[in-house]
Amino acid sequence: MSRIAAVASALPPRYHTQQEVFEELSRHWSAELENPALLQRFHQRVGVDGRYFALPLHEYAEMTRFGQFNAAWLRVAEELGEQAINTALERAGLQKEQIGALLTVTVTGVVSPSLDAHLCNRMGLPGDVRRTPIFGLGCVAGAAGIAQADDYVKAYPDRVAVLLSVELCSLTWQRHDLSVANLIASGLFGDGAAAVIVAGDEVVLNKPAGPAVLATASSFYPDTEEAMGWDIGEEGFRIVLSPEVPAIVRKHLPQDLERFLAANGLERGQITSWVLHTGGPKVLEAMAEAAGVTREECHLSWESLRKVGNLSSASVLFVLEDTLRERRPPAGSYGILAAMGPGFCSQLVLLGW
Repeated sequence: MSRIAAVASALPPRYHTQQEVFEELSRHWSAELENPALLQRFHQRVGVDGRYFALPLHEYAEMTRFGQFNAAWLRVAEELGEQAINTALERAGLQKEQIGALLTVTVTGVVSPSLDAHLCNRMGLPGDVRRTPIFGLGCVAGAAGIAQADDYVKAYPDRVAVLLSVELCSLTWQRHDLSVANLIASGLFGDGAAAVIVAGDEVVLNKPAGPAVLATASSFYPDTEEAMGWDIGEEGFRIVLSPEVPAIVRKHLPQDLERFLAANGLERGQITSWVLHTGGPKVLEAMAEAAGVTREECHLSWESLRKVGNLSSASVLFVLEDTLRERRPPAGSYGILAAMGPGFCSQLVLLGW
């Protein structure tokens, strides 16, 4: 049985309120956007007060090529990745020499050698570390990464796996795309990174740890690939975001949860804590409805959305960190960590507190 030894987030130093972002985008789109009030309405309805950004706002307008944005992604991803991993190791009372596996997840930048290789050099990580870069899972990747890390330490119970999520969503903005999906995305997604330390049950931890990972399950929904993702072209990542996503969540997630809990001998009433991905108000409402929980029961998810926006794969890890630090469930209780993303698919993690 593995245990989450620590979780740590890292944010860029630049924070802008939603109003500041709206004003910047309004200036940029002034000649193209027929109805600026539409953009403002979208920004006001996504439940976000402000977000952190990889670059100063004025620099985005000065960059015109995908290569420029991708180079900026690598530079900032290295900085935030190192910060998140070092903080997580410190909280767990572990050393970087103890890392047996490093999994990196992202959907906002592409590089080869992958980010994990750059971090091995930058941080002096062990030469025999097992590297697993994962691209394309989007918002579900934080939860899926925990499942992958859990698989690793179950096979090697004396080892430690590090999951790192880095999502710099602002560097994917399409400056000439006036679609509804892009207008919503410009108000919803933010930048950030998070690291999770997953330790095998033979690893001696010198500091209080987080929950045990009791079970994991993933579900893929056939013929839903057009619901969410990227249309990747010459200008980079153009967002695909269907208004049908909340309906897909309501259709599939309840039965996913029922099967998952039954397989582990549990009923929904035995789950006392919920760590839900902050996909936006409509998605978060659909997930809460599917789980049968109140807004108060997933309060930390709503607060994370308000404070930093949707951070794609890192979002659910930010909520997990807040759960550990602000609203830790009682010992002996059960919790569910859940996220959904491109595919369309879901990932569930059963936590034992």
